[in-house]
Amino acid sequence: MMVSRVVRGLLVLTSSALLFGQVAARAAQETSGTDPVIAEVGGKKLTMSELEHSMADRLFQARQQYYVAQKAALEQWIDDQVLEAEAKRQNITVKELLDRNVKAKVTDPTDDQLRVYYEGVNTDQPFDAVREKVLQHIRDARAAKIGAAYVKSLREQAAVQVTFAAPLADVNPGDVPAMGPANASIRLVEFGDFQCPYCQLAHVEIKKLMEHYGDKISFSFRDYPLPMHPQAPKAAEAARCAGAQGKFWNYFDALFSDKKLAPADLKEEAKKLSLDTAVFDKCLDSGEKASSVEKDASKASHLGVTGTPTFFINGHLYSGAVKYDAFRDAIEKELAASTSKVTQAAMTSTGSGTNANR
Repeated sequence: MMVSRVVRGLLVLTSSALLFGQVAARAAQETSGTDPVIAEVGGKKLTMSELEHSMADRLFQARQQYYVAQKAALEQWIDDQVLEAEAKRQNITVKELLDRNVKAKVTDPTDDQLRVYYEGVNTDQPFDAVREKVLQHIRDARAAKIGAAYVKSLREQAAVQVTFAAPLADVNPGDVPAMGPANASIRLVEFGDFQCPYCQLAHVEIKKLMEHYGDKISFSFRDYPLPMHPQAPKAAEAARCAGAQGKFWNYFDALFSDKKLAPADLKEEAKKLSLDTAVFDKCLDSGEKASSVEKDASKASHLGVTGTPTFFINGHLYSGAVKYDAFRDAIEKELAASTSKVTQAAMTSTGSGTNANR
């Protein structure tokens, strides 16, 4: 039953809350408006706000994990709510609703289809011995797909809106230039790797976003060269060396477009962009920018970033090869939230002024 899964989800949340007790402590601090002392070291008192400031990145990891658990339980809870409401509307049980709209619509594969599936399974057992298991697996997969589509339709009819916000990370552009205005409503920061194929795909999506949103968005790229990409660290240094001559973004685009990252190719790219090659080569060969790249990678690790590309949109985490539509959805939510805050602030200000004049 779906309701039982919610119960299990809530039990997971309970254990998560015990693991991440600092979340509750932070909430208590914000509610009371105090800054409690939480430890003493050699007579020096350490407060909650000092912990929040000094260990912000590590605490973000914990809050993000807790948020993921909460969000999963919330989504399941919403699904249960819309199913129960629809069952009540039809005066039947949830099981009857699902039997009618999901189970009854599951069709069995043909015997030929079962055999094709069986051929792709790594087993020494004959087809007749595993036929029923294969059949049930396909039934379950089809039921899950039909069920997800049905619940999605119910959520759309119920006009579900999720306002539960993800935790915020303190992510700044670092010491590389940002593309777009400093006061843009949307601040998109990517932790990436020039040798990462998914970052290369995301590069195309980001260019579309920049064109679509114009002055509403700023973009910053922070380096996180992965261990399995040996050419990525030097490519990151090369982009920074080009940036020292005012052509970071030109070089950045070239690396993702040409995908040539050998040292000789990095220097050849500098020639194509009419950089001072003597200065560029010295910068690259000496490792002048290596510490800056390592600083970005350290920041990524402290935030719990484990792969590339990883994005932060106004401090909210989005990981993996995010597609254009997903980017747009996230950005539109941020713009709507920003507009709402401005409206509320204006209403509060107007209200305060009215009261003051009375």
